[in-house]
Amino acid sequence: MDTFALVVTIAVALGFTYTNGFHDSANAIATSVSTRALTPRAALAMAAVMNLAGAFLGSGVAHTVSKGLIETPTGNQGMLILFSALVGAIVWNLVTWYFGLPSSSSHALFGGMVGAALAGSSTVYWWGVWDKVVLPMFLSPLVGLVLGYLVMVAIMWLFRKANPHKAKRGFRIAQTVSAAGMALGHGLQDAQKTMGIVVMALVIGNVEGPNDPIPVWVKIACAVMLSLGTYAGGWRIMRTLGRKIIELDPPQGFAAETTGASVMFSTAFLFQAPISTTHVITSAIMGVGATKRVNAVRWGVAKNIILGWFITMPAAAAVAALSYWVGHLAFA
Repeated sequence: MDTFALVVTIAVALGFTYTNGFHDSANAIATSVSTRALTPRAALAMAAVMNLAGAFLGSGVAHTVSKGLIETPTGNQGMLILFSALVGAIVWNLVTWYFGLPSSSSHALFGGMVGAALAGSSTVYWWGVWDKVVLPMFLSPLVGLVLGYLVMVAIMWLFRKANPHKAKRGFRIAQTVSAAGMALGHGLQDAQKTMGIVVMALVIGNVEGPNDPIPVWVKIACAVMLSLGTYAGGWRIMRTLGRKIIELDPPQGFAAETTGASVMFSTAFLFQAPISTTHVITSAIMGVGATKRVNAVRWGVAKNIILGWFITMPAAAAVAALSYWVGHLAFA
């Protein structure tokens, strides 16, 4: 029964990674597709490959998820807590995908972990949640907004005398690189989050020790599932990011993607903070769009997106807690 529970939990974790891929694929490629720098299928294929590569670039974020947010629970109850956390995250991913709302898969997972841990009377490391989740949740969009604005202002100044048509063609080509950087950063951030969950499951099942390195098969499985999910595409969310916030042109798309990629790499390597790629790229698009004129950004759409950010963690936590109680009654 213990082995069965472990296998099921790992399978659900990989299922979450798949939903993460098709939910968040828009983060990496929406701007490139909307500016016609890349065709949708070419963009998805490129994003899938770069997600796969990004998953092997580090392990700091995975260690934060596996050790820094909740105390590793034990026994069958511990496996149920982990399973319930994943159910909460998957349900919220599917709900927000259905409505085309670019919410954060990362914060859905963190909310699920906290909700399930509280329901199961397990210890939550509140300082870790504040330091690694809540604080970056507020700071990363702010940084993305301001940095996106500044990067776009710099581009406008540097190319103020350039031929507009030639400049757009050049930036359309440059977007291939910036979109690849976004996808690489997405793999670096989001594949590692699931790695952390799978490692927790292995520790609970006494297959791995708490200080053992992440097994290679875990890295490969998480990376492949994220890439498969990415290639499946998230067209509803892609339309929201690529067209509903603001109509982007190639220079703006390049500025937004460059901003998003730089924030993701710096937070992963310098702070080992599991930030939301959704928050960063969405706020960067808003910052870039504001350089045209403030009312060029459809702030009504932006307001709904930001509202979704704030309800993601408590909503996923509530679903995870409900899932735990149902599971506890069923197997008690």
